Amino acid sequence: MTNIIKNFWNDEEGATAIEYGLIAGLIAVAIITTLTALGGNLNTLFEMIDTALGKVKAPT
Repeated sequence: MTNIIKNFWNDEEGATAIEYGLIAGLIAVAIITTLTALGGNLNTLFEMIDTALGKVKAPT
């Protein structure tokens, strides 16, 4: 019984999967933060383009 507990305690196979999961989670948080920060700037840019295009008269 002692060997089973020692083997279980020393087994590190599942640790790699958990580490990859944590890294993936951190990358997702970084992407969401970046897109949120850039979202406002992109919205302003597209509003400026929309305003500029609204001033252009269509050819008749």
